[in-house]
Amino acid sequence: MSQNLGENFQLPDPGEFSRNMVKIAAKSQELVTEFLERQQARGDSASDPLNIGGAFLEMTTKMMADPSRIFEAQFGLWTSYLELWQQTANRMLGGEAEAVAEPAKGDKRFRNPEWDENQIFDFIKQSYLLTARWMQNTVNNVEGLDEKTAKKVDFYTRQFVDAMAPTNFVMTNPEVLKATLESNGENLVKGLDNLLGDLDRGTGKLNIKMTDMEAFRIGENVAVTEGKVIYQNELMQLLQYAPRTEKVYRKPLLIVPPWINKFYILDLRADNSFIRWAADQGYTVFVISWVNPDTALAERSFADYMKGGILAALDAIEEAIGEKEVTAIGYCIGGTLMATTLAYLAATEQKRITACTFFAAQVDFSEPGELSVFIDEEQIRAIEEQMKEQGYLDASAMASTFNMLRANDLIWSFVVNNYLLGKDPFPFDLLFWNADATRMPKELHSYYLRNMYQKNLLSKPGALEIEGVPIDLGKIRIPIYLQASKEDHIAPYTSVFRATGLYSGPVRFMLAGSGHIAGVINPPSAKKYQHWINDSRKKYATAEEWLADATEKPGSWWEDWDRWLSRKSGPKVPARIPGEGGLKAIEDAPGSYVKVR
Repeated sequence: MSQNLGENFQLPDPGEFSRNMVKIAAKSQELVTEFLERQQARGDSASDPLNIGGAFLEMTTKMMADPSRIFEAQFGLWTSYLELWQQTANRMLGGEAEAVAEPAKGDKRFRNPEWDENQIFDFIKQSYLLTARWMQNTVNNVEGLDEKTAKKVDFYTRQFVDAMAPTNFVMTNPEVLKATLESNGENLVKGLDNLLGDLDRGTGKLNIKMTDMEAFRIGENVAVTEGKVIYQNELMQLLQYAPRTEKVYRKPLLIVPPWINKFYILDLRADNSFIRWAADQGYTVFVISWVNPDTALAERSFADYMKGGILAALDAIEEAIGEKEVTAIGYCIGGTLMATTLAYLAATEQKRITACTFFAAQVDFSEPGELSVFIDEEQIRAIEEQMKEQGYLDASAMASTFNMLRANDLIWSFVVNNYLLGKDPFPFDLLFWNADATRMPKELHSYYLRNMYQKNLLSKPGALEIEGVPIDLGKIRIPIYLQASKEDHIAPYTSVFRATGLYSGPVRFMLAGSGHIAGVINPPSAKKYQHWINDSRKKYATAEEWLADATEKPGSWWEDWDRWLSRKSGPKVPARIPGEGGLKAIEDAPGSYVKVR
């Protein structure tokens, strides 16, 4: 067991170490100078477009109105520190000592054994945990804040707390400190080169490299399920996948992914591809591959994406294989568009989609989860200002927002690995996909943020109109399968569940383990996670009530979905070959739109 820093933290070559420190100092000075010049050129060094400062000022004002609570919180922190000092002293004298503060289950930051075995690092870890929890509890207990301000303060406090973790600094991270001493600081020199490379890639903004982007090639080792592009317009390509069974269900399956990401999250590898697995079950699978929009598409609207996306795909499918009726899946934002389209079809008495599945899709945004901190008036105006000049929201801006929801996993772990340890990130297909984000057209994105997230109009009958048609989800009477994930921070399962009270037809709600991605992409062969089902015909007011009566099942939910959809997909017919029907093949899947960055 380590008793002090000296045993495991040795400096092999002081001269080489000093030379590397000089290199780091020189490069750092250049970096800071360039950063300040960029800030001055942009003229935004002192701006606060998201009104974060205003939220914290309001919080401070409310807090100062009750000094006794401040004293009480401070006294509690001092008491915890005193207990920690006592326990650490006992341990240094050879006694046993129970931890005053321990990391939450699943906190990967403190996995290195030195955090527990070395008294100094154990003290640093526990001091941080005590302070972090005190800060968050203190801001959470401030009375008199409106709900939106309270959520904003809590979110950005957590961002600060995560940023200040001892794992993020050389001298307080045992793994980094040991690597620095053993390599005479070469890890920091390499890490600074990595940082400069990320800044250069982001043209002055930090664009953290999360994986080896050269290790993956779309259509070669990701998105490789066989198929053809059989239709395209300015907004999307429609892919028809090759059959994998001799007979297929008569009704084809149309998948509508979110336009904020590339569709191949559903087709990463052969062993976890939902598209391939669905084809294996006997479905004729069609998938929309959205365009990565540029300035020319700035004014394309939500209605345009409905017409040029889902409705155009339905027409193309009918022309290609002669089937007017299909089943469908809408994923995330694609599910919001799908629900709107179903209401539009119902209002106009068009029977085109006869059963529909939703993956992690919200239609009632009264519980939007942590994304709510980004959708107040100040922040929407800031986003609209960003989109004004180019006509779209840059992909990196949206990616940064989602990364902040899981900052320790998607930001700070890479800061430690890439910049402090000086390592290259591992090749990981999921992170390759995550980095391959898409732009958002100005008109479409503003409409979505204001009408869905901010005003929650889709859940209110007739509050939205598409092409002059009032949108009422209550007119949707087809069978619905709702998938949600228990740990989803983007589409919380409590929010997804609210749709069960909006549709008029039969709804099957299913709750999967894990989060927004892994909760969906979980093939049966993986034997991972779990899911919950509830076959009661009882109407539940909340997701919590539903879960209390639900049955937990091991592994993937895909087979439950297949049992549900297969009964709604018609009889088996001979398999259809892409490009041999009414529409000829344009190019091989995954198509060219998905390769545009």
